[in-house]
Amino acid sequence: MNTSANPPAMSRQSSEVGTERHRQMTQLRTELQSAGLRLVDPNAGVASRRGGAGPSDHKAVTVDGVTIMVPVHTSSAWNSPFVASAPDEAGASALLRGTIPIADISFPKAPRFTRLQTLDGVPYSHIATLHGTDVLATTVLQTCIRYESRRKTCKFCAIGQSLAAGRTIARKTPEQLAEVARAAVLLDGVKHMVLTTGTPPTSDRGARILCESAFAIKAAVDLPIQAQCEPPDDDRWFERMKASGIDTLGMHLEVVTPAVRERVMPGKASVPVSRYREAFKAAVAVFGSGQVSTYILAGLGDTADAILSISRELIALGVYPFVVPFVPISGTPLEDHPAPTPAFMKSVLVPLGAMLRDARMRSADIKAGCGKCGACSSLASYEE
Repeated sequence: MNTSANPPAMSRQSSEVGTERHRQMTQLRTELQSAGLRLVDPNAGVASRRGGAGPSDHKAVTVDGVTIMVPVHTSSAWNSPFVASAPDEAGASALLRGTIPIADISFPKAPRFTRLQTLDGVPYSHIATLHGTDVLATTVLQTCIRYESRRKTCKFCAIGQSLAAGRTIARKTPEQLAEVARAAVLLDGVKHMVLTTGTPPTSDRGARILCESAFAIKAAVDLPIQAQCEPPDDDRWFERMKASGIDTLGMHLEVVTPAVRERVMPGKASVPVSRYREAFKAAVAVFGSGQVSTYILAGLGDTADAILSISRELIALGVYPFVVPFVPISGTPLEDHPAPTPAFMKSVLVPLGAMLRDARMRSADIKAGCGKCGACSSLASYEE
């Protein structure tokens, strides 16, 4: 009996099942990042963050093998239809929509390096934190000229909250960062590191302290590094940053429409999008295509068309547009601003994923940083 036709048919069926599961899990991750998550046990896994720079009011959750940051301290999360049961000893939990179990999830374990402190008594957790499962992140300078003025502050930013609460220190020295980075690699298998900074009152906009920090870290441990700052006034800083050991660069637009930029972040809007374009072009010439990225916060007023239009332009320049759903942070002027709906995020991420795929610009090919981690957005799933 000839059964030669059966294997290809079975293969197609298996492929279709895999594709449908991928679609369902991608949709679920997108919904979770918009709606947030209610926790039966708020102490599960890595401690969630409140306030501070970068992703905040989130918790790391692994869904079908992919770790994402999910809001847990926002008003939308408190009213979310998603509930996580208390995890077992292995960190496994059931994800419920209402009372119906819909998926198995888990919570990454708390890192060991955070149990340590420096010789002068500063807890390692005050110097750097774990993002996702294998990314070490820190805000080198926890103060910002934008944040210090109510008229200039980015209305979504909480960079001063963790400092005011005593959960971090104002300036991390290169020596402290090197010490913590080495411990995080040895104890927790950290794979790359993000150095961001508040903007100081200098023309380099933080590039100098990022260079000093990266140089010390690379002398202590072989760890890929992304640095993040506003565009410095002098493009020669990009060469200096590369020479100091920085592997990838993030310069974050956050919002792309001029009127929305002026309303949401009046201080940062003084650096026009045109300057970012110039800086992106100069930085790509140094770091390479796909190794320069920008953060775009979807849900603050930019239309999907506006985000996709500038993303198309950025990709042509060799810049990875990392589009993430806006998460309102308690204590900021936008704490009551609604998160974007899953439908809005999908209207951006589906075509953006196709653009990146066509340009062969993949998050997996980024050497270090937010785009490579991908935990704050489901964008990487739409690249496939």
